[in-house]
Amino acid sequence: MSGEDAPAQQQNAEEQKQQQQETKTPAESPKTESKPDPPPTSASTEAAAAAADADTPAPAAEKAPEEDTFSYRALVLTGYGGYDKVKLQVKKGKPALKSGEVMVRVKMCGLNFADLMARQGLYDRLPSPPVTPGMECSGIIEAVGEDVTDRKVGDKVLVLNRSGLWQEVVVVATTHTFLMPEGMSFEEAAALPVNYITAYMMLFDFGHLRPNQSVLVHMAAGGVGIAATQLCKTVNDVTVFGTASASKHEVISQGGVTHPIDYRTRDYVEEIRKISPKGLDIVLDPLGGSDTHKGYNLLKPMGKLISYGAANMLAGQKKNLFAVAKTWYQQFSVHTLSLIQGNRSVCGFHLGYLDSESELIAQAMAVIMDLYKQGKIKPRIDSTYHLEQVGDAMRRMQERHNIGKIILTTEPMKEEEKKDEAKKDEEKKKDDKKKDDKKKDDKKKDEAKKEEKKEEKKKEETKKDDKKAEEKKEEVKKEEN
Repeated sequence: MSGEDAPAQQQNAEEQKQQQQETKTPAESPKTESKPDPPPTSASTEAAAAAADADTPAPAAEKAPEEDTFSYRALVLTGYGGYDKVKLQVKKGKPALKSGEVMVRVKMCGLNFADLMARQGLYDRLPSPPVTPGMECSGIIEAVGEDVTDRKVGDKVLVLNRSGLWQEVVVVATTHTFLMPEGMSFEEAAALPVNYITAYMMLFDFGHLRPNQSVLVHMAAGGVGIAATQLCKTVNDVTVFGTASASKHEVISQGGVTHPIDYRTRDYVEEIRKISPKGLDIVLDPLGGSDTHKGYNLLKPMGKLISYGAANMLAGQKKNLFAVAKTWYQQFSVHTLSLIQGNRSVCGFHLGYLDSESELIAQAMAVIMDLYKQGKIKPRIDSTYHLEQVGDAMRRMQERHNIGKIILTTEPMKEEEKKDEAKKDEEKKKDDKKKDDKKKDDKKKDEAKKEEKKEEKKKEETKKDDKKAEEKKEEVKKEEN
């Protein structure tokens, strides 16, 4: 990972220029964060000076040492492409607080599928690189801006934002923060906002989930999949079909999936038809493409398909979500008449496009928090990685090895861990080299075998030709005789 410096987004050019001017002046004695130390004064003028200090703000040039030296680590997407495009950098300068904002010291961050898409340039809600990704985190409030009355320093909060949360310090509007319930860990708090709000709004706002209904949850071992399964179990007698690789079936069954299906070895459409010939009430579709067609055809009359992702596109063509939606619609060709005749509906959901609907999100979060307090839902943490290991974390999710939420911790890696990580990297490079060398050797062997076969084929053809020639000679002799 890179340790190069990156300026804080909130620091403007004038402040940077001022810092350069300050570095040319001799170092001053320590000052408080809000005001500089006053120059020596006589006893008779101390009261007047104190009054002047109270009424007059400190000049811009007189910045506190903490502001001058304030720095924090952040993950930065430097460009689109592979895992190495997300680098750990250091931002300098204390972020400024506006009215209605709070500063949070981040403890944990959540990793989402949208972050993987953003890295490949498929998510247009993230600003262009260089930019800090991250839609959710948890931490402790360190400072509050003017007009903030519902939060205070020391409050433990979870944070939901369009981007910018994969760093040690964040400044967000107080409306983007939610107080953590008693007993909730920072890992759970970072795992909750995106997955559970997404699952809740799809099932209850769009799906109108009711007792005795059936739901298909794709990627049932992922963050949204587990959240959706838990939320389904808060309604009586809901049948949950969940697709996941066989190794994850035990876990998702324990979590509430009624019928786990191995999508790698079985046709999930056939399996669902065997168990529920009439079809399904709700299909949650994070895949897109042909799986959307299949999901729509599995719906009962009055059934609903809710599309909320395009995982099938992740390793394919590089399109943004709008282009994916357009292509999907053109391929799917669901016209008004077919929708009317089928008595089925298709919905689209993406939490990233609801950031202006703070009231809707707050309402959903209030219900989710109550369910957590009642013990009806609980985020499952798959694994926790340091910021330095973000590439490994992303790889685990992209290769679909996780069962539950993958978390990034802002706690720096210890030196021993870094050494171990370096050893692992070296071993991995050696293993990769061995694999590459083996592939090359295997390729050479295959080519050699192909050449041998070609030679053998030529020899056989030559023998056949020689045999034919001999037979012709024999025939000619017989005719002559």
